Amino acid sequence: MEKKLFSKDFTLVVMGQIISLFGNATVRFALPLYLLNQTGSSALYGAVTACAFIPAILLSPVGGIVADRVNKRNIMVVLDFFTAAVITAFSLLMGRGNLVILMAVTMMLLYGIAGAYQPSVQASIPALVSPGRFMEANSVINSISSFASLLGPVLGGLVYSAYGLKPVLWVCVACFFLSAVMELFIRIPSAKQDFGGGIWRTVKGDFAESFRFIRKEKPLIWKTLLVVCGINLFLSAMIIVGLPYMVTEVLKLEEALANRLYGFAQGALAAGGLAGGIGAGVFAGKLNMKRSGTLLIVCAGCVFPMGIAGMVCSSVLTVYMIMAACCFFIMVFSTVFSVQVMSFVQTQTPPNLVGKVIAVMLTVSMCAQPLGNALYGALFEICRGWEFLVMLFAGVVSLAIALGAKNLFKELPG
Repeated sequence: MEKKLFSKDFTLVVMGQIISLFGNATVRFALPLYLLNQTGSSALYGAVTACAFIPAILLSPVGGIVADRVNKRNIMVVLDFFTAAVITAFSLLMGRGNLVILMAVTMMLLYGIAGAYQPSVQASIPALVSPGRFMEANSVINSISSFASLLGPVLGGLVYSAYGLKPVLWVCVACFFLSAVMELFIRIPSAKQDFGGGIWRTVKGDFAESFRFIRKEKPLIWKTLLVVCGINLFLSAMIIVGLPYMVTEVLKLEEALANRLYGFAQGALAAGGLAGGIGAGVFAGKLNMKRSGTLLIVCAGCVFPMGIAGMVCSSVLTVYMIMAACCFFIMVFSTVFSVQVMSFVQTQTPPNLVGKVIAVMLTVSMCAQPLGNALYGALFEICRGWEFLVMLFAGVVSLAIALGAKNLFKELPG
């Protein structure tokens, strides 16, 4: 008998995600923006955000392996409480030492926690919903993430520009604490597995098993993963580093206004993710992985109006509006693509490997992110006065990857 989608436990997971991801989106918006405001350096911004991804890369496989072996609910609860503690410590230490070091350490901890946390959420879906509802469930989780990411930067930007960083941080602490308490009431079926010769030996063995499964038994998953890495390296990283730098430094706006507008631009990204998540759920029966390469072509194409507008348009606000609109559409189509990929992986992977395979995919795909962040941080610094050429470069390379992906996915049946 097929389980209904919104069971009590899946509903609690969704509610916990709303609160936790709102706090996550807000703190990830506020901390890097504060660093950029204080230093004005895209290279330093890119380097710190690149360092932040390293723990996430290292801990994602651990999170996936632990998710397959212990209760996923307990992982979510512990990590949400720990996140609240990390943000509390940062708020108390802020102003008492080297800002760059404190920011780097804090962001590394936060990204590491997120890297270990997300496999538990994704791996819980097969335990809570029926296989026929995987696409809908993934759509809901992606929509929740996008909705939280919409509210977080917009409200965070308003509070940050009016009152500064600390009130934003205390709101985030409350979000993570409340989410952890709510998650205590979730029941996720699990079959406890032994760690054998210790957690690190288990991590090594399970990672190797999952990697072999992807490379040998499901090579199309491996090729899809390489496509995701390329998009992360050349498109996602450009937006992560370029959007805040362009809005707060290049467009020459007054600081408080620039911070608010950057919050709205982040909101546009999140709104696109929300629209894409909802669209993926509504049209789940009509989506076909075989045609998903077209989605990436559209994403790459949206980069070109941003670069061209910055080079030919004299109105700063017009350039900003074009950038925000293009970011919205990039997120719409990239979110639909992400939902399709996640559902494809879940349906192609045995239940006992789902968490581990997802962790491997997150780990490998995230390896491209710090490289991309560092690359664009340096490129924007080197190309001062010609920053919009960097955006066009990102568009050209991303388009080439998307065209390759379109040919790749033609191999799929149906």
